Amino acid sequence: MPIRQLPDDLVNRIAAGEVVERPASVIKELVENSLDAGATRIAITTARGGKSLMRVEDNGTGMNEADLRLSIERHATSKLMGDNLDNIISLGFRGEALASIGSVAKLSISSRTQEASSGMIISIEQNSRSDIRPCSMNMGTIIKVEDLFSNVPARLKFLKSDRAETSAITDIIKRLAMANPEVQFIIDGADRSSINWPSQSGKEALSARVAQVMGADFVKNSFMLDYENNGIKIAGLAGLPTFSKANSLSQFYFVNGRSVRDKLLLGATRAVYSDYLFRDRFPVVALFISLASADLDVNVHPAKTEVRFADAGAIRSALMRAIKSGLEGAGYKSSSNIADATFSAFRNKQDFAAHNKFTSPNPYNYQQSEPNIAGLDELSAKFEAEPNEQEAQELEQNDYPLGIARGQFFENYIVAQSKDALLLIDQHAAHERLVYERFKAQLNEGNVLSQLQLIPIVIELPEEDCQRLEDAAPIFEKLGLCLERFGNVAIAVREIPALLGGRADITMLVKDLADGLAEWGRGEELGKKMEEIIARMACHGSVRSGRILKQEEMNALLRDMENTPHSGQCIHGRPTYVELKKGDIEQLFGRS
Repeated sequence: MPIRQLPDDLVNRIAAGEVVERPASVIKELVENSLDAGATRIAITTARGGKSLMRVEDNGTGMNEADLRLSIERHATSKLMGDNLDNIISLGFRGEALASIGSVAKLSISSRTQEASSGMIISIEQNSRSDIRPCSMNMGTIIKVEDLFSNVPARLKFLKSDRAETSAITDIIKRLAMANPEVQFIIDGADRSSINWPSQSGKEALSARVAQVMGADFVKNSFMLDYENNGIKIAGLAGLPTFSKANSLSQFYFVNGRSVRDKLLLGATRAVYSDYLFRDRFPVVALFISLASADLDVNVHPAKTEVRFADAGAIRSALMRAIKSGLEGAGYKSSSNIADATFSAFRNKQDFAAHNKFTSPNPYNYQQSEPNIAGLDELSAKFEAEPNEQEAQELEQNDYPLGIARGQFFENYIVAQSKDALLLIDQHAAHERLVYERFKAQLNEGNVLSQLQLIPIVIELPEEDCQRLEDAAPIFEKLGLCLERFGNVAIAVREIPALLGGRADITMLVKDLADGLAEWGRGEELGKKMEEIIARMACHGSVRSGRILKQEEMNALLRDMENTPHSGQCIHGRPTYVELKKGDIEQLFGRS
């Protein structure tokens, strides 16, 4: 078959296959054009998920007649300074976007500059271009796209439902809005609920826009990032570990103002949070990375959703340091949505009715039998009716964030009181985190301190488990656990980590580690599992559920939590405490 030159119509439709994947990709191109035009207000209207209508109106600089004519030509752009493809600072660089869209849909473009007395409009239908004619409009540009893929039925049938396409458009606009808080975004249409995100300004502009898009709960349960090193700047918000999701869809990354979905950034975030989350939970983040445009390649993907960094290692290191610093600054804090859920549980009338045995309609008739709530009449539920004078004075003078211990119930939960709140603390989860952090601190300084056993503890195990423990003995020795082979089917424990004190069941710990070794492997792979090994030791060395604590022990635990980073969640990502404000409690009793 001889080589031939393809007609422009077919070339444009092939190009559209790269640029126009679905209605959301059209919206992305059009809104990015509006942003590059300096718009401060962008209104988006859709119908049937964008299949039948997409309309984008902005108040940007607009186009004159010559620019309007060129805007629908392939490879025509106003967004590339000179011919340097390595210095792209605009968003909508692809000049053939409008030409490609016009090849697979009805397209009309209206535009007016500040100097012009009226606007101008040009349209494309079935690859036929109209003449430019005048129209009445304000300064800016209006682009209307109708009947997407009407001339490409094969592409049309692969689009998803109207609802799914509408959702995809909303996600694209969310990302663009978060990257441009100074711009007002209005989203409307017969296929959706209306959205209006007013423009934001000042120091809190980013937080305010993130609150608009991702919800005020996220902002309330996150910490700000402000990191800079070697020309790399990282800003944004990262959620507390206890404010997590079941997938990574609530992770937003922006590089030089461009929304990206990059494996390097996802992996770095995952690695930092691995200490504080379940394996099937994901952190919530909105991170903005800035670096020199020469150190970034944005032409990796036609839709520019992927980028390539000149120094990927530096970016990964900077991101991890920024988040880690933020996590350490968050200290013992736990997310407020845990308290909200607790408050809702207290207010659940159905649950109360299930326990309530009052038969009289008068709730103050105490002649009837009282509800029998398990736990409150057990020995572990020891409460003091009134704080003694010394405790009241201590609370007044020190204003401890986690308060003063008042009692313990269900042999695992501490009740504490601060100046303005009631706190419930999981003693095992909290102490588990404390021991874990102490293990890490000592390991960073060298080896974990050990405590010699006067009489070695001999543990019988299957021969294969003994062999695994013997092979891993040098690693355990760094953690203060000294093991020796004792015959074919036994292990002798000569020293244990001093951090464990007398609390740990060493036999159960060693058996647990043997089970872990069977899963983790040996040698280099085992070295990568150091944090998991520490986590198992911390779990066995923490205050167990079922242990009744003295009041001074409970208060000591609270003070340690206040002084230990990440103590708001245990090593499995669960919260270690719940806080109910005095106002919430008063509301429960109708006093507010």
